[in-house]
Amino acid sequence: MEYTEKLKEYLKKEGADLVGVTDVHSLSELKTIPDNLLSPFTHAVSIAMRIPRAVFDFIIDQPTPLYSSMYQNVNRLLDEVAYKGAKKLQSDGYLSLPIPASQIIDHEEWHGAISHKAVARIAGLGWQGKNLLLITPEYGSKVRLVTILTNAPLSVDSPIANRCGKCRKCTEACPAGAIKDRSTKDYYKSRDEALDFSKCVLKLTGEFQHLPNVSGLICGVCIKVCPWGSKLR
Repeated sequence: MEYTEKLKEYLKKEGADLVGVTDVHSLSELKTIPDNLLSPFTHAVSIAMRIPRAVFDFIIDQPTPLYSSMYQNVNRLLDEVAYKGAKKLQSDGYLSLPIPASQIIDHEEWHGAISHKAVARIAGLGWQGKNLLLITPEYGSKVRLVTILTNAPLSVDSPIANRCGKCRKCTEACPAGAIKDRSTKDYYKSRDEALDFSKCVLKLTGEFQHLPNVSGLICGVCIKVCPWGSKLR
């Protein structure tokens, strides 16, 4: 079995639901912190872990304590999977770096070390939806993501086409009225093409973050209403 497939199989045994690979040249336009984050590496491994669908059944127009807890737990599990994957890559003789699943470094622009969503899209796990989130064919946006950077000689996966079409469910459901209902063939060049990002941030930081027993910058409404991932799998 080729090394890439062995690595994917290992990560899935450790809890990953989806795994994709891309090379760092395809990520050259992405903002990274620090700027030279990608320089020691040749490839990026994107890992997705699904969130149980029933968690979203209780979301109406705001995040719930149950979703908040699940969100944090899945991020923790993703970090563990990425850590184990990086250790395996290192033990196999390759440089590797797991990037935390949900870490904001730039609190003015709301950026982490690298966009897990962008890496996942380029690695073929899904497409960028009108809500700016990654949408996977299998689970919709009911997933969390993490990335491993490595110099292992891996085989890359290809991006998949956008499948949102004329669907407006996320636009209509957004409690902040932030989604502009604009499609993209591949990806948005800036957040403002798809969202009034300031409206989204204000809703999260000014209201949802202060709800009882809700931690983090979360919402979940557009994830719930997306028809992709609505079937049990």
